[in-house]
Amino acid sequence: MIFVTGGTGLVGAHLLYELTLAGHKVKALKRETSNLQQVLKTFSCYSQNPNELFNHIEWVNGDILDYFAMEKVLEGVTEIYHCAAIVSFDPKERKKMIANNVEGTANLVNAAIENEVRKICHVSSVAALGQLENGQLITEETNWVPSKKVSGYSESKFFSEAEIWRGMEEGLDAVIVNPSIILGPANWETGSAKMFKTVWDGMKFYTKGVTGFIDVRDVVQAMILLMQDTNFATAKNNRFLLSSENISYGNVFFRIADALGKPRPKYFASNALLGLVWRAAKMAGIFTGKSPLITRETAVNASRVRNFDGSKITRLFGFQYNPVSETIQNTSRIFNAEITKS
Repeated sequence: MIFVTGGTGLVGAHLLYELTLAGHKVKALKRETSNLQQVLKTFSCYSQNPNELFNHIEWVNGDILDYFAMEKVLEGVTEIYHCAAIVSFDPKERKKMIANNVEGTANLVNAAIENEVRKICHVSSVAALGQLENGQLITEETNWVPSKKVSGYSESKFFSEAEIWRGMEEGLDAVIVNPSIILGPANWETGSAKMFKTVWDGMKFYTKGVTGFIDVRDVVQAMILLMQDTNFATAKNNRFLLSSENISYGNVFFRIADALGKPRPKYFASNALLGLVWRAAKMAGIFTGKSPLITRETAVNASRVRNFDGSKITRLFGFQYNPVSETIQNTSRIFNAEITKS
């Protein structure tokens, strides 16, 4: 039995699709308030019979912060894919996010050890890796360094990953993946999928920042590849940075605009302009009580040049990434189809 956390998210939903398509027995954790329609919608992007696959999932209500519930849920489980995490760049949610992501991972590790689970794949992030100046390539060996400038999300992913390493020291066999920005069809109002909705609504500005991008299908295929019995002996107790290409945000937004048939962003947003925008957004949030659309952390990331080397999995296992241009075309096609229906 395979157990999946975060099954209603971008990676988790795509993972559930691939696992059920391959005929695996799958148990997935969800909250009582979770919206499973987004998972079914993801399945429908790739299958003409999404309900048939969806109905093969055994959904379990629970909270990853409840250790004893996790211990019970993992009875009979042989492998875990841990995709669950809160993602936020709002400073007000920093402490909650760090506590949830780290404690939840610690509970899962402890319950997995107690139940003698054979192996686990943990979805971390490039945010858990260190940063290099002047566009130098960041690899799995680039050490994370604590700093006041580090985002709460980065801190939460680093310490969550530390719980997995701790589990390895205690006998758990695990592999970690560190994806860059993941592109693919999801809830268009959240996460990276919102990039497509933002361009559709009319995006005016672009930035100079550079970062890595990867297709969600590549992330899932890489995870499954690393967890295969024939590969796991080599993959375990390792992390794998997953990134297809390093591209500027401006270039990505231009490609999305072209794929959606929308005007490209026309104006360059300088660091000074971004500084004014996030400060204004913060002030507006104080008066409205709503989370700001842009924060200091997102503004800094939008201008930072970070290049990632995702070649380790290719060197060891011959894994090949999809071109980002193909990912954008595919995701835009699905977005267009959904907009046309609504």
